[in-house]
Amino acid sequence: MEINALIERINELSRKQRSVGLEEWEQDEQEALRQEYLGFIRGQVQESLSQVKGTN
Repeated sequence: MEINALIERINELSRKQRSVGLEEWEQDEQEALRQEYLGFIRGQVQESLSQVKGTN
């Protein structure tokens, strides 16, 4: 999933959670999306660090 679409869906579920709550399958989806997002961020950080290491 493209990162912007991923973030939008996470935010959409978050807004729904605050207003009316989430069903169990939506909570599962929200957690899976968050894990995917965290994986993306971790990959970006690792890539940035490897570039910094390579320039020293």
